[in-house]
Amino acid sequence: MDANALRAMQAPVKERYKGEFCSGDMLLEALVACAGITVKAVATALDIPLKSGGVSAESDLDFRGTLGVAKDAPVGFAQIRLRFDLDTQDKLDQLVKLTGRYCVVCQTIKNSPWVDVKLARL
Repeated sequence: MDANALRAMQAPVKERYKGEFCSGDMLLEALVACAGITVKAVATALDIPLKSGGVSAESDLDFRGTLGVAKDAPVGFAQIRLRFDLDTQDKLDQLVKLTGRYCVVCQTIKNSPWVDVKLARL
């Protein structure tokens, strides 16, 4: 198979991804889940009553980079915004600050760890 045949096979798949969920959504879902668990743990540790709440994330992503259709488009998120909607009046700034500090997924994203990508031949 040559490059043109490969591109022809990729075209319908790439078309389906326009406006659809992709693997980046899983990263945001992991961030939201981790932040949700962490905010509850921090609230408990600080004795902050949480009646209810929610966590959401949104991001900016140029899909052209991920799909390889524009070489000048970056691959990955340009920005991620994490939002807490919490039903409490107590120590909100401290609660959010400490949640960001102790959320494993948030810290991993913020600190960009070194990643080793290897090939194992079978």
